[in-house]
Amino acid sequence: MNKKYIAFSSLAITALIFASPVYAASADVTKIETFIKSIIQVLVTLAGLISAGFFVWGGVGYMTSSGNPETLDRSKKTIVYSAIGLAVVLGAFVLTNVIADLAMGAFGATQ
Repeated sequence: MNKKYIAFSSLAITALIFASPVYAASADVTKIETFIKSIIQVLVTLAGLISAGFFVWGGVGYMTSSGNPETLDRSKKTIVYSAIGLAVVLGAFVLTNVIADLAMGAFGATQ
């Protein structure tokens, strides 16, 4: 057999024999929920700031297009796409809050 295969196999068997057991921590669902909600809030805030930046970018491009149809069309698309992106992010935020409330009710955690 290949020497690498034998070395890897013996290392894996040794690791399995001398592995120490790992016990689960206490199940505190509220800490996990708070952590996930905090991450989602930060991401929604960043997405809102980015969307506002693209709104401004599209608005400035729209005002400075000087009648150029290509620039005008590109600016309109920027504004529309940033609005769609913001709507998707806000919809995801609302959906995650609804799911979190339903999950907390289903698992019976107290607040």
